Amino acid sequence: MKIFFISDIHGSLFFLKKALERYKEEKAKYIVVLGDVLYHGPRNPLPRDYNPDAVASLLNEYKDKIIAVRGNCDSEVDQIIIEYPMMSDYSIMLCNDRRLFLTHGHIYNEKNLPNLGQDDVLIYGHTHIPVAKKQNNIFILNPGSISLPRENIPNSYAVLQDNSFQIKDLDGNVIKEIKL
Repeated sequence: MKIFFISDIHGSLFFLKKALERYKEEKAKYIVVLGDVLYHGPRNPLPRDYNPDAVASLLNEYKDKIIAVRGNCDSEVDQIIIEYPMMSDYSIMLCNDRRLFLTHGHIYNEKNLPNLGQDDVLIYGHTHIPVAKKQNNIFILNPGSISLPRENIPNSYAVLQDNSFQIKDLDGNVIKEIKL
């Protein structure tokens, strides 16, 4: 099973459309949205084609494929127009005999780890910087941001298939990879 990860959309219709094109080309089964869906927040610039209503409508077309968590720029009022659950601070998936702890990163992150066992996986967004590493017997992964990347890193997403986690730019080129 292939899983597609995006984070930090921040209301950008342009970059969401590009990411969803990659989702279709990747032929992934599910989309994991790691928060900060509709709004840019006070520290971020307005992203290209900022349109929270259109972003919500487009994501709602994929509601049966989305697993989502709340980001620090997401609020309860967003759930009124979003048709999939998105208000949890974290979610847990089982995949390839591993526990995947999905979160945005503003609460749980590599400096404030949740209770994870050996070879479990923390997957978070929030920093807008891709990460793929193993630290203290836990895998720490971050797909980066599809709309507002930082540190001169391209806009990015990630896919998990079998035991390979790949972070890719929006053209599908691998930026980072780690075997779980």
